[in-house]
Amino acid sequence: MKKTLLATTLLIGSAVSSFAETIEVEMLNQNEAGDRMVFSQELIRAEVGDVIRFIPTDKSHNAQSVKDALPAGQEEFRGRMNQEVEYTVTETGLTAVICLPHQVMGMVALVVVGDDTSNADQILEARIPGKGMEKIEALIEEARASAPAAEDASAKDS
Repeated sequence: MKKTLLATTLLIGSAVSSFAETIEVEMLNQNEAGDRMVFSQELIRAEVGDVIRFIPTDKSHNAQSVKDALPAGQEEFRGRMNQEVEYTVTETGLTAVICLPHQVMGMVALVVVGDDTSNADQILEARIPGKGMEKIEALIEEARASAPAAEDASAKDS
């Protein structure tokens, strides 16, 4: 009985993890559009179980979560300078991500998990200096506007 239960648990666990994606995000000095000090994706859509890999394509960057700017239960992460870091998504909601030395210049990203923007006000209260907060505000608006619920509501109004 115990062997059957263990085998079933392992089978279900491996099936769930097989649906998980690895999303690669580069840390760049400049993107193709000419924007300086950016993540290759600034609005990152993910699902629980996905892994987001931040890759230091250019030097002098890191990726880390912002204290008090992630969903309840989600662990914080902090990558070292010039080092790749992986962030495993465990909770739905928004997570603000910064490059510590370049957040003032606007090098930030927003992870949206499960189209859940319910902790947006919490993100907006976090300490992200300079252009970083301006960009986070814009990314939250974009996430809200492109959420399926917003699309469904606008379709009903038409």
